[in-house]
Amino acid sequence: MNLFNRVVSSRRQAPPVPPQRPAGAPASPTAVLPDPQLTNLTGEWVVDPAHSRIGFSVRHAMVTTVRGCFLEYESRLYFDARDPARSRADITLFTSSVDTGVEQRDAHLVGRDFLDAATYPRMRFTSTGVEQTGSDLFRMSGELTIKGVSRPVVLDLTYIGHVTDPFGYERAGFDGTTTINRSDWGLTYNSRLAEGGAMVSEKVRLQLDIAAIRMAPSAG
Repeated sequence: MNLFNRVVSSRRQAPPVPPQRPAGAPASPTAVLPDPQLTNLTGEWVVDPAHSRIGFSVRHAMVTTVRGCFLEYESRLYFDARDPARSRADITLFTSSVDTGVEQRDAHLVGRDFLDAATYPRMRFTSTGVEQTGSDLFRMSGELTIKGVSRPVVLDLTYIGHVTDPFGYERAGFDGTTTINRSDWGLTYNSRLAEGGAMVSEKVRLQLDIAAIRMAPSAG
């Protein structure tokens, strides 16, 4: 009954009957409608270090958060707009380039207690699969290798946009994040607080703010 109409029918109208799905028939899946701009992205890309950040954050002394990033890395990306599952990423980080803004802390991180950069100068993420979960959302599975240990991780990615800059370079932006347990990669060093908690949390949040530049097609 519509209470906002001045004239109200004296006969109550039966609600429309929705069409019935045949017994045993599967429910229709919800289609993921891609952002129209994504159709322009098919091709090879490389991360632009000057406008990107591959970082991390970890709880310290139970009451504060330390943030850092890796300043040097190599990357190779491929995006397939028609079939996102064929997209892939390969990023190698140089462990000695870790930067948290405190020189003494950085020296500890690259030492044997943590990354052991002298023995393991690189850490690497290689994708194994991509799933589109929304118009601008993706889930990228892959293997993360730290100190010679490779374990699966899943990155949640958000597509930010695609532009051509004033210098003629095509740029695409993605944000990504995942949380890992550092002990799974042998980063087990810790010290205990008087209150009984850990000085450094086991959980580390990885954060990728990616500005990628399209690579020119190979000659020939």
